[in-house]
Amino acid sequence: MFGRYANLNYILTLDPQRDHEEIVRRVGGYEYPWMMRKALEFALFRTYAVPTISAILDASGHFARQGQKRYDDTALIIAEITENGYDSERGRAAIRRMNQLHRRWNIAQEDYLYVLSTFIFVPVYWHRDFGWRQPTQHENLANYYFWCEVGKRMNIQNIPPTYAAFEAFHQAYEAQHFRYTPASARVGEATLQIFLAWYPRPLAPLLRQIIYTFMDDRLRAAFGFPRPPAALKALVHGAVKLAGTFIRVALPPRRRPFSLLNAPNRTYPHGYSIEHLGTEERIAGDNDSTTG
Repeated sequence: MFGRYANLNYILTLDPQRDHEEIVRRVGGYEYPWMMRKALEFALFRTYAVPTISAILDASGHFARQGQKRYDDTALIIAEITENGYDSERGRAAIRRMNQLHRRWNIAQEDYLYVLSTFIFVPVYWHRDFGWRQPTQHENLANYYFWCEVGKRMNIQNIPPTYAAFEAFHQAYEAQHFRYTPASARVGEATLQIFLAWYPRPLAPLLRQIIYTFMDDRLRAAFGFPRPPAALKALVHGAVKLAGTFIRVALPPRRRPFSLLNAPNRTYPHGYSIEHLGTEERIAGDNDSTTG
C-alpha cells in the first residue's frame, strides 16, 4: 500500500499555498485523471443552470452548431492552464484567449466568481463522493489557491479570501440563482447530446438516465430533466465506488501523468493553435503543437 499512497505522501510534504501548482498537477495527472475530467465537465455543466449564463450560451448558438468543438475548445484552454501552469507561456496565452472570448459579452462579476468556484469545489465534491480515497484539506486548499490565482489573471474581482468563504458563496449562489428557463433547458440538452454522442446510439437512453443520477435535484430542475429511478442511482454510484476500491487495492500507481493535451482530440486530430480556440470554424492548417 505504500506505493499506492506514495504520491499522496509526497503531496503532503508540499505547502498548499506556495506549491499549489505542483499539487494540482500531481492530483490531476497521477491521482484522479479520469475523475478530474468528469468533475470539470460537470463543473461547467452546473454553470448552465444559471439563467444569465445560459442566456449568453444560448444566444451564441455555439452548442447547437458546434457542440463538440465548443467542448474541446474549453477543455483545451483549461488543460493548457492546469498542465503548463498559469504563468507559463502557453498558460498565459490560454488565459489571454479566455479573456478575449468573454470580453464580447456583458458578464456580471458575480457570474465570473461562480464559474471560478465550480472549478474549485465540484472536483472536491466528486473526489469525496466517488474517489478511490478521500481528498485531503491540503489538496483542497491547493486547488483553491490555484484557481484564485487564475481568477486574478482574469481580472475577476472580490474573490473570497478563504476556502470556507468561497465555498459559502458557491453554495449560496446556487441556492439563489439555479432555476429553470427555456434557454437553460436548451443548453442543458445540447450539452447532454455531446456526452451521448461519444457512445453507440443504442446505449443513449440508458446513458441519459445514468447521467441524470449524477445531478442533484436542484440541477435537474433547472434543466427540466426528470429524476432517475432510485435503484439505478444506487447501482450506478455503487459501481463507481466499487471501481475506486478496485483501483486502491488491485492497480499499481500511475507512473506517468495523464495529459489531456497529448491525448487524441475529436476536433483537432492534427493539433491546434491557442489563439484559434473558440473561433466559429476550425482554421485551415491549424496544427500548432498541443504540448507545453
